[in-house]
Amino acid sequence: MFQYFPFEDEHFAMTMGVQALGKGHVVEIDLDRYYTEIALKQKLLNADAAYYFQALPHTEPLQWDVLLYLLPHLAACYPQHFSLSCQAEHWSWRNSLLQEHTIFQPGISSSLPLPPLDWLGRQIQEDLLLLDGRSDSRIPLVAGQLCFPNSWCLEEKLGQSFLHIHTPVPLFAEHIGRSSQLLLERLKIGRAVWRLNWAFRTIDRLDITPRATQEILQSYRALTRENIGEKCFLRVERQTLSRLPHTGAILFTVHTYQQSVAELVHNKVYTRLMTNVLGSTPSEVLDYKGITPFAQLLLDYLQAQ
Repeated sequence: MFQYFPFEDEHFAMTMGVQALGKGHVVEIDLDRYYTEIALKQKLLNADAAYYFQALPHTEPLQWDVLLYLLPHLAACYPQHFSLSCQAEHWSWRNSLLQEHTIFQPGISSSLPLPPLDWLGRQIQEDLLLLDGRSDSRIPLVAGQLCFPNSWCLEEKLGQSFLHIHTPVPLFAEHIGRSSQLLLERLKIGRAVWRLNWAFRTIDRLDITPRATQEILQSYRALTRENIGEKCFLRVERQTLSRLPHTGAILFTVHTYQQSVAELVHNKVYTRLMTNVLGSTPSEVLDYKGITPFAQLLLDYLQAQ
């Protein structure tokens, strides 16, 4: 079973699909992929840290708020992997998965080896994006560690408002733009929400930045009726939104899961739903998601199953 199969309806629908997180985890530790994905993050950041982590000036208080929010959450949800001790002005953090022990002073930048959001992002599989929702109704993206994006990068979006970031998304403004903005404005502390976002891709790499464009185009040429199942992947983002308790900023987390279509078609319900949703997705959405060049080939494959 795919951990987060995104289709429930028989047809495509442009909806937010937001649910209360309740007792769910903001951050998920997927042990089967943890070490591989953390190693990939480290490789990308070591090669080009300025591309995968960016923050506007004066955002460190917001970044510290993410640590104050997520470290206790991780220690409570995964005590077998993480522990946190808070004594006076010093916090002691242990990550047994990476065999790391860090002692720091919250709010004191020099007590961590990296900016707070960048340091935290290197220990979890999620991408971490920070929106300033304190008083500016634009709700701009002000910081992020983004290693596993789906065809975008921080340098394209940093500083832009939430609505402007989503301007290229077909049907967004007319169907869910206003309701999405209201969701962020009304998001309450302690009431995190989550949703799923989906795509089909013909490369299995997690870090699909604009730099991968030529690799994607090249992958289309190798697709056939015989291999489309193995070479096409359903890519699902588990996204959460949390209002941070001290600054009122909004934390947006993205955990990416993917699996080949060839593996998914063993489940006949999955096959039917993928066929019906793909067959009813508007052409402009297929274009935006990068599916158009292989949509008919994939649809033929699914129908044949």
